[in-house]
Amino acid sequence: MKKTTLQRIKEEGLLAVLRGPSEEITLKMVDALVSGGVIGIEITFTTPNALSVIEALSIKYADRIILGVGTVTEETQAADAKNAGAMFVVSPHTEERLLNSMVKTGLPAMSGALTPSEVVFAQKNGADIVKIFPGSLVGPSYIKALRGPYPDLRAMPTGGVNKANIKDWFAAGAFAVGAGSNLCPKGWALEGKFSQITENAKEYIEIVKDARLVHQH
Repeated sequence: MKKTTLQRIKEEGLLAVLRGPSEEITLKMVDALVSGGVIGIEITFTTPNALSVIEALSIKYADRIILGVGTVTEETQAADAKNAGAMFVVSPHTEERLLNSMVKTGLPAMSGALTPSEVVFAQKNGADIVKIFPGSLVGPSYIKALRGPYPDLRAMPTGGVNKANIKDWFAAGAFAVGAGSNLCPKGWALEGKFSQITENAKEYIEIVKDARLVHQH
């Protein structure tokens, strides 16, 4: 299961990170993204009623999407998310007991880190993917630099990923990228511009596909 999910994340290359304004609007945001071809969906725990959002999406889409939970900051949250139907778990930072609780679920665990020491600590404590956060702070060249001493690093930059720099992230060796407000602006959702979110999603998918074709490892 874990291996399959990791493979699917790598193949898709893109996770939409959603901090939804409400349960109802978040579900509509996901529908709009899926219509545009974005099937990697991360619902953050900062979304109102995050667990019931995950449950609803799990029932509606089942294996058609890769559904995960983000902003895991409490040790009980990973297991709760798994029970609700999450297929992967993501934390914004690396803390030993928190990461252990994520690894225990048997789901792919992504742990947030920035410095080389944090990256190594995350890997040693069982992170399947290291979420480089905030990616906007360091840029694609940083991933390339990290992959020198750590060639096996599965890095997923999150924060600051946009249409203009996706190619650079993959060229630098990113395993996948996480995109939030640039992919699915909360403002558009609140204004009901879901067709615009779908169009934007289509553009992201095309750019990711092109980037992946160039850098198949």
